[in-house]
Amino acid sequence: MAGQREYYYRRLHSLLGVVPIGIFLVQHLVVNHFAVYGEESFNTAAGFMGNLPFVLLLEIFIIYLPILYHAILGVYIALTANYSVKNYGYFRNWMFALQRITGIITFVFIVWHVWETRVQVGLGNADVDYSLMEGILSSPFMFWFYLIGIVSTVFHFANGLWSFCVSWGITQSAKSQRVLTYITIFVFLAVSYLGVRTIIQFAFGV
Repeated sequence: MAGQREYYYRRLHSLLGVVPIGIFLVQHLVVNHFAVYGEESFNTAAGFMGNLPFVLLLEIFIIYLPILYHAILGVYIALTANYSVKNYGYFRNWMFALQRITGIITFVFIVWHVWETRVQVGLGNADVDYSLMEGILSSPFMFWFYLIGIVSTVFHFANGLWSFCVSWGITQSAKSQRVLTYITIFVFLAVSYLGVRTIIQFAFGV
């Protein structure tokens, strides 16, 4: 029974990594990318998202709780995992290890990002707007922190998408898994571009 429960816990962990967390990640970076088109565009897009009905409930039940569950179980999986080059092959073995490393980086980044743009802002009754992000990313340290955090988060999502499709039986053959590898590489590059291009805009105004 314990083994069966763990199986379902892991299935839920895998599912939440794609829906809703992965979908929210892409949506969040797309909205932030409006900064490239100017301060007014970003403020309008961010204001629209921030003024959605029941936004706090949506954040708690669709973002924060799924991320917390995914992160806690992810740490457990990383600490108890057994893997070898023989079982997974050289490339997949590296992807497996990087998935665990980027998961930890992602969790640290998300906690800080939420603290900086939700908790502190809420306590100060300020708005999450272009000026706030511009001020945060004007610091070279914070620029690199956000750069590493965003790239790690997107990698974790894209590589997790590969694992999700395999573990849920969507891609079973070696050929389909190879094609999926190329698809997830494209997802990683495209979504990373959105995030990196946005923080360059905030940091340097270009």
